[in-house]
Amino acid sequence: MRGPLSRTGITWSLRGRLTLLYAVPFLLSAVVLVGIPILQTRVTAPVGSASGAPPVPDPYLERLFVGALLGLAAVSVVAVAAGWLVAGRFLRPLRTITATARDISASNLHRRLGPSRRDDEFARLSSTLDELFARLEAAFEAQRRFVANAAHELRTPLTAERTLLQVALADPDADPETLRAACRDVLSLGRAQERLIDALLTLATSEQGLTHREPLDLATIAAGVLDGRADAAKERGVRVESDLAAAPTTGDPRLVESLVANLVDNAIRHNVPDGWLRVETTPARVVVANSGPHVAAAEIGRLLEPFQRQGAQRVRHSDGYGLGLAIVRAIANAHAADLTVHSRPDGGLDVTVTFP
Repeated sequence: MRGPLSRTGITWSLRGRLTLLYAVPFLLSAVVLVGIPILQTRVTAPVGSASGAPPVPDPYLERLFVGALLGLAAVSVVAVAAGWLVAGRFLRPLRTITATARDISASNLHRRLGPSRRDDEFARLSSTLDELFARLEAAFEAQRRFVANAAHELRTPLTAERTLLQVALADPDADPETLRAACRDVLSLGRAQERLIDALLTLATSEQGLTHREPLDLATIAAGVLDGRADAAKERGVRVESDLAAAPTTGDPRLVESLVANLVDNAIRHNVPDGWLRVETTPARVVVANSGPHVAAAEIGRLLEPFQRQGAQRVRHSDGYGLGLAIVRAIANAHAADLTVHSRPDGGLDVTVTFP
């Protein structure tokens, strides 16, 4: 049968050490208090004995020594027992915290240790663990939503592709042009899947953090992004303005380019007819502002989550997947950059990313 130390693990091991911490100083004090009178008692030779005769043991001294030993033994037992009880009482909140934390898993992260009536280290430990469980619950819930949304977005084009192929194969009068049209539609859906997978990979990569940093210029990156999006902006009737001052900083150039590209794509895609887009760079800072529909301030936090669109609309492949701002936030976090998003009074957004 296992003893108390193995039965309760580290808690009882700590209890044993606290028991020694309580008992040993008390025992040492008792030894000193009892030993001083004994040491001060001198053994003398009987009167009239020769000067070289050995001293005769004093019966009183023997009784005193035996009594001291018995007293120390009794005090030792009492000290250890009292120390064990006091240590157990002291560690009771820790045992409760340990048992509750061990019982909490990914399936019941909603459980909490709860507030304590005392204001001590154990209460602060409980509060810290409750905050940790709350963050873990939010992370698990976000992960579940992300996986569900990603699975839905990936399944939709697959279902459409299967339907197109089944219809083409089931048509006995299908001519080569009909089959070519079906193949073109399938290829278009495949390209949509590729864009979604690329966006998911970018999001996952940025959430893992940076593997390396190197000097870069935000102005150069922004200029390249704007040149690549000039045709798309012209097609949608969006006027592009820029004020690209030198903006040196450090980071991953590929991820920073993806950050700026997603901000520009988002500003072009979610704009209004005859709208505008403005990109500014200053040292270690890039600002992307655009006209567009009015965005409520309460909506901004939700729009930074994956697969979210304004007004809780379902994502349409032709208008993106609702990953742009989520990717921007992940890349900003990876670079320890400060991301601020404000809604404009006349519609649209002001997004500022300040790198350290």
